[in-house]
Amino acid sequence: MTASTTVRRLAFADPGEAAGLAAFLQRLIRWEKNASVRIKAADGVVGVFARPARFDVLVVRTARLLEPVELDSTVSAGELLERVDEDREAVSVPPAVTGPAWAGVLPPRGGWQRQGELPVDAVRTVASAAVAEFRQRAEALPERQRDRRRLDALAEEIWSRPLGRTGLPLRAVHAAHALGFLRGEQPVSLLEAGGWLRLRTSYGSVAVRTGRPAALPVSPV
Repeated sequence: MTASTTVRRLAFADPGEAAGLAAFLQRLIRWEKNASVRIKAADGVVGVFARPARFDVLVVRTARLLEPVELDSTVSAGELLERVDEDREAVSVPPAVTGPAWAGVLPPRGGWQRQGELPVDAVRTVASAAVAEFRQRAEALPERQRDRRRLDALAEEIWSRPLGRTGLPLRAVHAAHALGFLRGEQPVSLLEAGGWLRLRTSYGSVAVRTGRPAALPVSPV
């Protein structure tokens, strides 16, 4: 599925990238203690891919590297977090692990077509409203009916809705919000390629499959 290489350390080209990676990994581990991530580095850029528990989406955080390296390895998110060196803007790569099924099917590397942009504050508002609706409706259920099956059905109803007319399910917006991708003031870009839809911000991307799978591009977001 993925092949480890002799590369054991990645040095970031831009300040703050190590801290950003650490925050990203911390959020992943909060939902799944044993989470794995796939690291792909090529052409001076590294992408850290993950499938956050409960969201049914793929996410990636990318960063420029000081030196071009070739790397493709699936590792423990927790072990990677322990090896982040914020002072030196670098991270040491832990030993590879057996990758989960999702790590073998990544969105396409290229061919993304821009579908439009949305104000980030509007997308944040949609995400917050959907979270509030879920909580309100869940709390309104009689206690004896508030079981996992009904809560999962409620979540599926809400997070399967499209974001306006984009066709992007709200689960992608929810994941972006939960992972801290919807910060700042820059617009959110919507892209499409090879049976995938992608929400891209300055802090990371979220992709969902819409058809036949095709590998998120390892390029700066």
